[in-house]
Amino acid sequence: MLYNLYELHHASIAPVRLAADMHKHILRNPLFPTSFTPLARVASAAFDVLVDATRKYAKPRFDLTETQVDGATVAVRETVVARKTFCQLKRFEKARRDKGPKLLIVAPMSGHYATLLRDTVRAMLPHFDVHITDWRDARRVPVIEGRFDLDDYIDYVIDFLRVLGPETGVMAVCQPSVPVLAAVSLMEAAGDKATPAAMVLMGGPVDARKSPTAVNATATDRPLEWFEQNVVTRVPVIYPGFMRRVYPGFLQLAGFMSMNIDRHVDAHLKMFNHLVRGDGESAQAHRAFYEEYRAVMDLPAEFYLQTIKTVFQDFALAKGTMTSRGRKVDPSAITRAALATIEGENDDISGLGQTKAAHRLCANIAEGRRLHYVAPRVGHYGVFNGRRWRETTAPKVTEFLMSALGRKAG
Repeated sequence: MLYNLYELHHASIAPVRLAADMHKHILRNPLFPTSFTPLARVASAAFDVLVDATRKYAKPRFDLTETQVDGATVAVRETVVARKTFCQLKRFEKARRDKGPKLLIVAPMSGHYATLLRDTVRAMLPHFDVHITDWRDARRVPVIEGRFDLDDYIDYVIDFLRVLGPETGVMAVCQPSVPVLAAVSLMEAAGDKATPAAMVLMGGPVDARKSPTAVNATATDRPLEWFEQNVVTRVPVIYPGFMRRVYPGFLQLAGFMSMNIDRHVDAHLKMFNHLVRGDGESAQAHRAFYEEYRAVMDLPAEFYLQTIKTVFQDFALAKGTMTSRGRKVDPSAITRAALATIEGENDDISGLGQTKAAHRLCANIAEGRRLHYVAPRVGHYGVFNGRRWRETTAPKVTEFLMSALGRKAG
């Protein structure tokens, strides 16, 4: 019912959105007599913001077609290395013989598409043969193709690491810090030859008891049944995944935006003012950000509910009680993989100390093969995105990975 109401609301305002879009173009047409008047600029800017605020956003593209290696421009092409029901393993293949050490970036399955890590990939491309998990929108997966939960997520990570082979680095951004640490723990315990040589955990809830945020409070203040009854719904008939139980992306987006509603309102007011003044470059920067931020995907209900219980209610990994398909997850089994943890000083999603907790759990990694770094003055997205990521954090991550993988950072 919830999903159907959302779609009904979106359909009901479609005529308003279409009318606003039409009037926006009319008022900006230089042949329109009053197009250069202050009133026309104000009205067209208002219509523009209204259209952007009410439309749906499609899955973005990475659009990473080149990179710089040793001062030279190198072409990059996207290929798919492996496909699974809920994910494809995407590679950014550089047109040069030495593509660098293999790096698997595990993107979060938390409402946004893997393209949210475009800046992460861009920073790693000059140095590594970058692969990324490109998760599939659950509303587009037919029910007949089966379910997907946290155990499946862990299995996918293990399978992809086996595809890439030994001497690979793995980077988990936000939510996948727990399943990636679990996957590496299981691989080490089993003596798997494809165990990665290094792992980087960035802004993830390894121990969500540390510096709890509003996100953590939401998960702990309510029983699991509340989430199943109030935010899990079925996909409407208009999508291939009709009748699949999901946690809708639009609810996740609403939750994220409500945490900083003043900031988002201010951003839209700034866009309005940029449009009125004719500052198209600044308005386009705003538009580019929100085209990415508002493009959301649905999560399989099984994965969403199991993650809430395991990570945010039971704190199973941190307490040493986590299992996956009957296998005990023991990070102390990790001895070969180097470990780096990255946190943001102002992270309001994964608080300080939540990711650093991995060092306590991975007790048998040699001290010289560890790194912990707190990025100053950055929030959650600044951990893996933006100027401070590119200028400060990414070089530290690159140097750590290169050293762990036996290569010299260039």
